[in-house]
Amino acid sequence: MQTHELAYHASHPPLAIRRVEARVLSLTDAWMRVRWRIDGPDKLVIPSFAGKGRADNLWQTTCFELFMMPKDGTPGYSEFNLSPSERWAAYDFADYREGMSQREFAREPDCTMRTGQSMAIFDASLPRSQMPEAPCAIGLAAVLEEEGGVKSYWALNHPKAEPDFHDPACFAACLARTRAA
Repeated sequence: MQTHELAYHASHPPLAIRRVEARVLSLTDAWMRVRWRIDGPDKLVIPSFAGKGRADNLWQTTCFELFMMPKDGTPGYSEFNLSPSERWAAYDFADYREGMSQREFAREPDCTMRTGQSMAIFDASLPRSQMPEAPCAIGLAAVLEEEGGVKSYWALNHPKAEPDFHDPACFAACLARTRAA
């Protein structure tokens, strides 16, 4: 699977974070595993452990996001918000920021945050049976809060004057139908 370097939005620069990468680690019949790597996490605010469970507004602090738009000719897409607190959210949209509904998840995602002096790793495993079917255009993104409430918005692309992970131009990576065992 390919590693994607994310860029921060120019109107929201980070304090100490130097680089963010994201990649789909594996895609099997059971799980989709995604990893974000943050270089320079010295001032990163990591939400406190809250235990697994669905929660809204996770993007108001450090949060990792995955967007999936099936390549079936329709404008619908899904959004997955994943927090180091282990809280998560999943939504379906009928079109660009329209027709939002909760995406049902029978089994919750697994999220793990590991931090070191020079980098932090966030891993998420999402139950594949509850995800959109490949092939998909995907967007990998992160909202990273640092000390003092400074937030930077990281994505594959930033086509607008303000951060907007929902913009279809942000779904710049592809997830093929082929699954690794």
